[in-house]
This record gives sequence, structure tokens and C-alpha cells, in this order.
Amino acid sequence: MMNKKSIGDSLLTVLAMSALLMALSGCDSQQGPAEKAGEKIDNAAEQAGEKIEEAGEAIQDTVQDDKK
Repeated sequence: MMNKKSIGDSLLTVLAMSALLMALSGCDSQQGPAEKAGEKIDNAAEQAGEKIEEAGEAIQDTVQDDKK
């Protein structure tokens, strides 16, 4: 059975987490120009990485075919 102190601590924790969630939900979600540019750079880098990986796999396939 929980004593009064642990119930109070649990209640305080729940209240603190609720306040944090409410504060975070109030944050502005609109992106500025720098954030949009950064997102575009991230996407471009990810696509480039995928293309490099595909090229590496194609090279490996070619080398394996040549060994046969």
C-alpha cells in the first residue's frame, strides 16, 4: 500500500508532466526559411546517400558476375 508521501510525489510528477505537455503543445509549429532550407538539404543528402548506396550495390553485383 502506498503511503501519503509517495502518493503526493506521484501526484506532483503527474502534474509536472501534464504542465510540460501543455507547454510543448503550445509551441509554434511553423517553420521559418532557415528550417525549410535545412530540411531541403537533409532530403538532398539522404537522396544522394541512397544513390551512392545503389551504385555501390551495382558495382558489387558486377564484380560478382565477373567472378562467375
